[in-house]
Amino acid sequence: MARTTELAQLDLNGIYTYADYLTWQFDDAVELIKGKIMTMSPAPSSEHQGISWRLSGLLFNYLKNKPCRAYAAPFDVRLYDRKKSIVANQEIYSVVQPDLSVICDAAKIDKKGCLGAPDWIIEILSAGNSKKDMQIKYRLYQESGVQEYWLIYPYEKAVHQFVFDEEAGKYPLLNMYAGDDIAVPQLFPDCRIDLREVFESEGE
Repeated sequence: MARTTELAQLDLNGIYTYADYLTWQFDDAVELIKGKIMTMSPAPSSEHQGISWRLSGLLFNYLKNKPCRAYAAPFDVRLYDRKKSIVANQEIYSVVQPDLSVICDAAKIDKKGCLGAPDWIIEILSAGNSKKDMQIKYRLYQESGVQEYWLIYPYEKAVHQFVFDEEAGKYPLLNMYAGDDIAVPQLFPDCRIDLREVFESEGE
């Protein structure tokens, strides 16, 4: 298959697979959601990166000596129809790069990233990606079986916590945290995240 070196060579209305994604060699950061190309926002703000860095540190300390691992973007997560037991690159139509992914099944991790749904995904909203994370990715993660999904609102200093309901097959909103709250992931009830630490201003 021919290599693609510029985003302009692709049909943004076309449908692509992970096999196609592997041939792309351009600088533009993109995700693939149900076969559709989604361009990513320009480099994140210092505030966005600060939140990601602080959360990464908190999760690193919590997960030490535990079987789960946390990965920060850029990190490819390949999502597929969970009813299929065997997947090939040609059958994967969604490749995303969550801000933070927590994966407890080591068998899902390979040299290319994660194959299958992480247990917990955290997305930090920015001006250019709010609709994608709030609507498109919300549905994708729900359908793919991600157990817990957090949306972080940097400017409001808030966190929305969604936990997958297996019977309903949906994500009800479990909690809305803000300010100086202690946020607790349902997957890890003994993990207490002080939002004052997460949202501390740069330079403080």
